[in-house]
Amino acid sequence: MSNAGALTAYWTWVVPIVAWVALVAVLIAPNSGPLLVVAAACLFATVFAAVHHAEVVAHRVGEPFGTLVLAVAVTVIEVALIVSVMLAVGDTKAALARDTVFAAIMIVCNGVVGLCLLAGGIRHRVQAFQLEGASAALAVLAAISVLALVLPNYTTSTPGPVWSPSQLAFSGLASLVLYGAFVFIQTVRHRDYFLAAEGADGHAAPPSAGHAAASMGLLVVCLIAVVGLTKALSPTVEAAVERVGAPAAVVGIIIAALVLLPESVAATRAANADRLQTSLNLALGSALASIGLTIPVVATIFIVKGGPLIMGLEPKETVLLFLTLIVSTITLGTGRTTILQGVVHLVILVAYVFLSIVP
Repeated sequence: MSNAGALTAYWTWVVPIVAWVALVAVLIAPNSGPLLVVAAACLFATVFAAVHHAEVVAHRVGEPFGTLVLAVAVTVIEVALIVSVMLAVGDTKAALARDTVFAAIMIVCNGVVGLCLLAGGIRHRVQAFQLEGASAALAVLAAISVLALVLPNYTTSTPGPVWSPSQLAFSGLASLVLYGAFVFIQTVRHRDYFLAAEGADGHAAPPSAGHAAASMGLLVVCLIAVVGLTKALSPTVEAAVERVGAPAAVVGIIIAALVLLPESVAATRAANADRLQTSLNLALGSALASIGLTIPVVATIFIVKGGPLIMGLEPKETVLLFLTLIVSTITLGTGRTTILQGVVHLVILVAYVFLSIVP
């Protein structure tokens, strides 16, 4: 192994160990300012370590399985974070799942996609991707998001933006079926829709099976550390949000942004390397996994546990969701992108964040 390779391997397994030490320290002394600063630094370092290990696994298994690994891994842990917080605080966080899932959709579809299109457009002017794959992902995303986050506002079985138990069960099942169908299409039936149009871009030999297995294990360790540190820092974030007088929904935005950091970095790096297909696979797949896996799990838990679960979006958020879906359909509707599409998506993201802080 070269000196550069040895150095890379060294820091990518040392960082998660340090992050776990920082996590334990913060749990022991949660009010220590210096420890919180160290934990925040470890959080961002662990994100980059997670991206490295995800890229090793992706290079071994190939597309589109590689991007699916990171998207599903991050989402599973995101679901665990949402559920643990909701169960810990009870009814006061009845809208946390809705806020976090919606934030994930907006951050991925506007922030991650917009940044990838802008960065790739600046460096490569025009980039191409498989239109069939993007169209399939957007169709499923539109169906799941509207069924899960918009329709509750218009049902009459229960008052307010909530489902009845049977409706909640249907929503969870529908989300799971739609996401499962998408994964089947992506990985089996029409896998070619999600491959780079110009062929495989594996410029180096794939890592060995042992190397990939080690990276897979370290990826899980990194992601759990990311979520653990995010949860440990959440009280500080909530206190800061309350101090500036921002709405509670801002907490969901911050949690989603922190958890989605590994995917965001990986997608942007792929776009810079002129692998826009990989970027879109990761970005749109992340949005689908976020809602397609979160809704069924949360639905199951609250059907068994009982209690309120607010799922319907407010009118302002509903407009932003429809705007995002319409613009995504247009900007990704030609198979080729420039910096203009990236700017449009990023402006929508800025509008979402601004209007969340200043409603």
